[in-house]
Amino acid sequence: MYKPIEKYCQNLTTNFDEISEERKQTLNNISSYIKQKKKEITNLIYVCTHNSRRSHFGQIWATVAAGFYNVHSVNTYSAGTEQTAFHSNAIEALRRIGFKIDKAKEEQNPKHAVSFGENQTIICFSKTLDHKTLPQQSFAAIMTCDDAEQNCPFLPGAEKRIATTYQDPKAFDGTSQEVEMYDERCRQIALETLYIFSQL
Repeated sequence: MYKPIEKYCQNLTTNFDEISEERKQTLNNISSYIKQKKKEITNLIYVCTHNSRRSHFGQIWATVAAGFYNVHSVNTYSAGTEQTAFHSNAIEALRRIGFKIDKAKEEQNPKHAVSFGENQTIICFSKTLDHKTLPQQSFAAIMTCDDAEQNCPFLPGAEKRIATTYQDPKAFDGTSQEVEMYDERCRQIALETLYIFSQL
């Protein structure tokens, strides 16, 4: 793991007391799901309407947290109810922490190679829940936004559905608070995801 990201994670693990007890109960549902799978592979799909910001943060930080805590039996994914693109503001928030992100080619919905260490890379792009790269059964759906939570009343194949909704940083696009709010949301999702994996 790249040193800046490892240090970022280490700092966050000293701040779990920022998470309310009520919120921890929700997050513990994810930890419990992973635990109950035991030696089976656990599939987590982070879901948001456009699969452009919060769901990517969720997938990426779950992968990093699994590596940080040496949890080897978890596969992470992200998806949306609509296909758009991995948003540039979310990408920049990750770069500020120390991720190395390369775009495959210029297109409407490009694939991005998100690296957090040597030979530790996630391929990220926007996709809907029926995309061929996603498991269609035996997964937990982690709902990261209210809209997806309300408009996906049923997710075929999901063993568990857990709502961990977050405020959308999109509301601050083009404002003086843009960088601050993307960094804040990225940090919140990182903090909570590290807490989840710390319970394993």
